[in-house]
Amino acid sequence: MRVVETVAAVRAELEGAGRPLGLVPTMGGLHAGHVALLRAARAQCATLVASLFVNPTQFAPGEDYASYPRNRPGDLAIMEQEEVDLVYAPTVDEMYPEGFDTTVSVGRLARRLEGASRPGHLEGVATVVCKLISTVRPHKAYFGRKDAQQLLVVRRMVEDLSLGAEIVAVPTVREPDGLAMSSRNFNLREAERRSSLGLYEGLCAARSIRAEGGRDAGQIRNAMRRAMRERGVVVDYVSVADPSTLAELETVDGPALALVAGFVGKTRLIDNESI
Repeated sequence: MRVVETVAAVRAELEGAGRPLGLVPTMGGLHAGHVALLRAARAQCATLVASLFVNPTQFAPGEDYASYPRNRPGDLAIMEQEEVDLVYAPTVDEMYPEGFDTTVSVGRLARRLEGASRPGHLEGVATVVCKLISTVRPHKAYFGRKDAQQLLVVRRMVEDLSLGAEIVAVPTVREPDGLAMSSRNFNLREAERRSSLGLYEGLCAARSIRAEGGRDAGQIRNAMRRAMRERGVVVDYVSVADPSTLAELETVDGPALALVAGFVGKTRLIDNESI
């Protein structure tokens, strides 16, 4: 496994590399969810590239950029174990050199939910992913379904800008009790870890109502909020939305996506499930 820090080095390393070429973008803090992405890519691609970069532009002022989990030695060890061929670990100056003045805006998809709660976040995600895909030029890039809005935004961007990569969605990996794997889970204290189950229980409440034939999206949202609050989660948002546009639904007559976001202590978590 080679580790490089510059665009020029990435392109030199990939000259003549086996095809298809896969990319797994990460911000480090690797866990079983990342391993699932790496394994999916490894199974489908002759050459596997992973990025390791905590992207400052997707953190709003006052968010957890400084405290975001960082464990470069541990992350590199996991990547090597999962047979990554090349790790692109740029510095902030390499990714955003002096004078950098271009960002990617994805429009309607990025204005609701995470876009409303974290202004600029999805623009930062779209910009860094665009740069990574432009640098690596993968045939396939792998993203987890846990970040459902991010997945939709990236797919729209890749299609609209003709970037040429297939975006592969990998199912959410959960702890045995249902909590979605997240690098931010490392920040949870013992009591907070118990409270964090409120997000998953909110989604379970949504699924239960649908399984019983419930179609009123307002009723489903209320049940999701109630389940989260009972566990001590400070609710940021709950959503019952069209899975393609994220437009809020009033009545669930077909496929729908239940999405939740909330704070457990100082840690903000998100999750989603099809219902």
